[in-house]
Parts: sequence; structure tokens; C-alpha cells
Amino acid sequence: MADGIQPAPIQNPTSGDAAGGQIGDASSDPEPMSAVDLTTFDIAVVIPCKDEAVAIGGMVTDLQALLPGARIYVYDNNSTDGTAQAATQAGAIVRAETRQGKGFVVRRMFADIDADIYMMIDGDNTYDLQAAPRLISHLITDGLDMVNGARQAVEEQAYRPGHAMGNKVMTGIVRRLFGEGFNDIFSGYRIFSRRFVKSFPVMSRGFEIETELTVHALSLEMPFKELPTDFKDRPEGSASKLRTVSDGTRILWTIINLLRQERPLRLFGAMSVILAFIAVALAYPLFVTFFETGLVPRFPTAILATGLILLASLSLACGLILDTESYGRREAKRMCYLAIPGIQAIHKQKPPSR
Repeated sequence: MADGIQPAPIQNPTSGDAAGGQIGDASSDPEPMSAVDLTTFDIAVVIPCKDEAVAIGGMVTDLQALLPGARIYVYDNNSTDGTAQAATQAGAIVRAETRQGKGFVVRRMFADIDADIYMMIDGDNTYDLQAAPRLISHLITDGLDMVNGARQAVEEQAYRPGHAMGNKVMTGIVRRLFGEGFNDIFSGYRIFSRRFVKSFPVMSRGFEIETELTVHALSLEMPFKELPTDFKDRPEGSASKLRTVSDGTRILWTIINLLRQERPLRLFGAMSVILAFIAVALAYPLFVTFFETGLVPRFPTAILATGLILLASLSLACGLILDTESYGRREAKRMCYLAIPGIQAIHKQKPPSR
């Protein structure tokens, strides 16, 4: 697989979006202008794997050719098909995480590995490895904390119809609730700065980890960019681990939970409005009758409407209190994030390329 693959020329793309949390534009990728020597950076390629023996060996070999000097880690998550052996033979640093789930693997990788730049990619060989130097170069020259590889299918079977629809729906929900900037929140192809990784409190257990990564960037208003990358079908003999219904349900629950943590006033405020609307709808006929006759004919309905108004008030109060607490947590996370040097500060300390 590595035959004919040479390290791509590493170049510096012009950045038209200098700063701000939502830089992503998957529709355009500026032409590179000046060279950046990636070998002067400590780059860690981290690959979570479960039963990917068919693909992982070739991936490791190709990445070694494309990113000379990078450390390539393969984290085996209870594989039974010889994934660890295939990765070891190809020259990767192989480690194991016995707790089942991609979230556990990412938590372990981010805790164990220290580097200037992290490249995370799924081990199924569906992503465009040739794009890696370009994505990393964008992270450095634009001073970003994350580059997301937005998938563009180059084969008809690359995206299963259910997965494509689910991705579109979930991405739309995240964009509406947390902010614009991402068109593919489930991409497993991402580049991170050290301060992103070391300020990210991983809480997810499974495939919902991608949603948590996205919301972390949006919540702290980090500089990020989303760039298009080719996406192909799995190699023959490799099977997807994603369960459309069960994993989709868990991802939706994760979005709700993140909304509760990061935007509680939106969640509890919406509940308050719904409860108040129902209460008013129930109480309106009672008020009309009362003003006409001076009587309240349906006491159970009046009691229910009163209870719903009380619940609406409590929900709004909870939202206001939790929003203040959430703001304090975001401040603390922001201070932790700012305590770590950004990629451009590290870049200035590197010797110029020759």
C-alpha cells in the first residue's frame, strides 16, 4: 500500500479567517504559499482500533511515509483479529485499552500522550491519508486548535444512506443549539493542538465522543477550521462497528446532556415556555367562564393549570441558576486552556526550515 507514496510537500496555506471560534468553511481550501517544516514539530498520530487487521498495517506504513518523524500510536480496543500484531509489524507503537468504547480509548490516548500536535484518525482506512500534511499545515499556519476533516464520499458505498441522513440531522441540531462552523460533526479525522487535548475533559464512552469534541470547541470559542477530505468505502473484509439506531440514540442523549451542561438556560427555558403555554391553554376557558358567571366550574383543571405554572417558574429559576454555574465552569476551562501555549507560540520557538 505504501509503494509509490512519498512525503507530500508541506506548505503554508493563506488564511483568510484569522481568528474567532468558528472559522470552518468546508467549501474552500486556500492555496499554500510558503513552506512549513513539519519535522520540527512533535506530532503524534493516534489511531483507535477494534478489529481492523485488514486495514491497519497499510495505514501505518503510509503514514510513516507521509509524516516522517511522527510517532504513530495504535490503541487496540479488545480486537480479536490480530489488529495489534499487524500494527506492531508495520512499526506502530501499540497500546491497549480494555474498557470497550471509542470514548474510553480517546480518554486514554489524550491522557497518556504528550505532543505539540495530535492527529486522530479511525483505523478503517476510509479517510484520505494524503490530506494529513495539508490539514496539519493549516493548524500551524492559521494558529488553530482543531482542524476537522469533513468527509466527501468518492465512492457510492462510502456513506450508508442511514448514516448520511443521521449525520445531517445531528449536525443540524448541534449547529442550532451550540453554534455554526461544522458540517460533519462525526468525522473521525481531526487535527488538534496540545492545548485542545490537555484542556478537554473527556466524559463520553462510545461513538458520541465526536459530538463532545465538537461542542468543546464551540463552547470555548476556540479557533478551528473544517476542510473537505475524500472518504471511501472500507476495505473488503472490514466491518463497521457503528450501530445506527442504538448509537444514534446515545448520540442524541449526549447532545441533550451537553445542552444541559453548557446551555442550561436554553433547555430549562424551553421547558418553562412549554409548561406555561399548556397552563395558559388549560386556564383560558376557566377565566372566560369566571368573568362571565363568577364561577370556576372545573376545579381539577384549575389546580392542574396552577401546578403547571409553578413548574414553569421553577424550571426557569433552575435554568437561571445553572446558567450562572455553567458560566463559571466555562471560565475555569478557559483559564486551563489559556495556560497552555498555542501552536503559533510553539511555532515561533522552532528553528526555521532549511
